Amino acid sequence: MRFPRKHRRPGAVWARGPARSPAAAAARGPGRGIRAASPRGRQSSRQSPAAGRAGAGRGTASARARPRRLAPLWCRPWRALPRGRLRCRRTTAAMELEPELLLQEARENVVAAQSYRRELGQRLQGLREARRQIKESASQTRDVLKQHFNDLKGTLGKLLDERLVTLLQEVDTIEQETIKPLDDCQKLIEHGVNTAEDLVREGEIAILGGIGEQNEKLWSFAKKASHIQLDSLPEVPLLVDVPCLSAQLDDSVLNIVKDHIFNHGTVASRPPVQIDELIEKPGGIIVRWCKVDDDFAAQDYRLQFRKCTSNHFEDVYVGSETEFIVLHIDPNVDYQFRVCARGDGRQEWSPWSVPQIGHSTLVPHEWTAGFEGYSLSSRRNIALRNDSESSGVLYSSAPTYFCGQTLTFRVETVGQPDRRDSIGVCAEKQNGYDSLQRDQAVCISTNGAVFVNGKEMTNQLPAVTSGSTVTFDIEAVTLGTTNEGGNFKLRVTISSNNREVVFDWLLDQSCSSLYFGCSFFYPGWKVLVF
Repeated sequence: MRFPRKHRRPGAVWARGPARSPAAAAARGPGRGIRAASPRGRQSSRQSPAAGRAGAGRGTASARARPRRLAPLWCRPWRALPRGRLRCRRTTAAMELEPELLLQEARENVVAAQSYRRELGQRLQGLREARRQIKESASQTRDVLKQHFNDLKGTLGKLLDERLVTLLQEVDTIEQETIKPLDDCQKLIEHGVNTAEDLVREGEIAILGGIGEQNEKLWSFAKKASHIQLDSLPEVPLLVDVPCLSAQLDDSVLNIVKDHIFNHGTVASRPPVQIDELIEKPGGIIVRWCKVDDDFAAQDYRLQFRKCTSNHFEDVYVGSETEFIVLHIDPNVDYQFRVCARGDGRQEWSPWSVPQIGHSTLVPHEWTAGFEGYSLSSRRNIALRNDSESSGVLYSSAPTYFCGQTLTFRVETVGQPDRRDSIGVCAEKQNGYDSLQRDQAVCISTNGAVFVNGKEMTNQLPAVTSGSTVTFDIEAVTLGTTNEGGNFKLRVTISSNNREVVFDWLLDQSCSSLYFGCSFFYPGWKVLVF
């Protein structure tokens, strides 16, 4: 900081901190001619002459315990000294030390500025992504609205045209059905009119001939007239008895349609639910979501996903839970996830959440293929005990379970239970056993019994049923020889049906990864591993 030039006096000397005489500076010892500014501003501590003499030798204890650091240049107090009255002269050691401190301070400031620039750059990137999300979502919303209302107008126009055609057909039908009797009556009357005209002409001719010589004409006319019923007239319906067509059009439908149209569709700035967490699993990803709108009462949720290279989302879950594991995930492939909700008592779904990208770097768990007695799914993560009479332990194709992870078995279907049934993990594959209830393995039986190195524990879990989920969480505890005789200790937590047991598992040697396995003696058991 520099004071304005108008406040300086020619020849004035500017110094940092409190001024000291050369004698006092020499008394304080080498390298201590400059003091850092006090944290409290212009207040600075002063040492007594005795403390100064003691410091000339080896420095005070307080100075060694709390080393001072130069404050930044723009924070240090500066003041002008009267001309010709220099109150502080730096020693040679102090003059040599200040450039080093300034250089160190400059380096720290450069590092701080670089870090500050990086943080600002990240925030600018975040702002750009936020702006892009707003722009893209607004553009997509406009397109959706335009397309929807264009479709709606086309559909409404088509429905109105169809209704018009239906009403016109009704008019035509009524007209044709009611006009036909009138046409028949008209033909009858016209025929009578023609007959009457012919009779009139013949009668007039007969009358003009006289009685003498025209008797035959009069007799013929009288005979003809007697056959015509001149006193019989057809009945013509009254106007009140024939249809009078009209169109009954209720204008209130316009108000109803108007109200529906004005209330049709909404624009939401934020969806009521958002994806909260994506947790990678071997061959799957656990998706968790939560409500962000407290006023929204969610009844069901709908989860969709797709590969980032695909244009089509597909449903993977619809229900009331706020967590779901999406299986059939290829490792090291990016997937997009989105979720929406349906309000209580409503049929339409809410807007979709902001899509989140996740992937799994963990190798999918797979059962060993070609093992007689078990049939596998296409991805080899589901094992079904078939009708084969051969028995044994079905192991994983590789030791893909690592300590610190969670291994999950989900029983899809159940068969007849047996006390030798087992689901668990082991240090290595050992053929010739018909169960994991052996050394170097931990497992749970279908009746809920827990076995560690072939010994049954007193604690027991609930029996396994259809839909049961059994999880194994294993952590390394100690390395080296233990009092129990093992060389490697693992802490195992087995959970099933909201209950769990925790115990230590001793192995002869350390294992960076473990196998998993299962064995069932009766067909019908189907197990999914992830």
